[in-house]
This record gives sequence, C-alpha cells and structure tokens, in this order.
Amino acid sequence: MQNNIFLFMGNLGFGELIILLLFAGIPAILWIWSLVDLLTSKFANTIEKLIWLIAVVFIPVLGAILYLIIGRKQKIRTAGV
Repeated sequence: MQNNIFLFMGNLGFGELIILLLFAGIPAILWIWSLVDLLTSKFANTIEKLIWLIAVVFIPVLGAILYLIIGRKQKIRTAGV
C-alpha cells in the first residue's frame, strides 16, 4: 500500500514543481533565514528579541517577512558588519 502523497508527487510536471517551489520553498527559505539571523544577532533589549522570536515561530511567513524588513534594523550593529 503506497502513501497518497508519493503518488501525487510522482505525477507532478515542471510547472507544478515551480508552483510548489514558489508557494512552499521560498517561504521556507525566508523562514529559516530569518530564524538563523534572529538567533545569531544581538539586540539591545532581550524582550525585543523574544517578541521577534515568537512572531517568527508562531506566524511563520508573515513573521519572517516582517522581521527581515523591520527587525533586522533593530539589532545591534558590530564593527566589521
């Protein structure tokens, strides 16, 4: 007995794979990028970092996009970066 998801994935054409990449792959990459950047950055206030972490984790796509646009400006800049 095969799993239905594998039957579905086997029937995808090039166009469907591109659409799948646009709607699943790109948001996943943005989410991972924002999460890694958030966890490796220092903020002046730990509460700000915690709020951004909650937003990125619990509102994945919107939280990641907002963090990349707004939150990255709030982190502490170090020399050489």
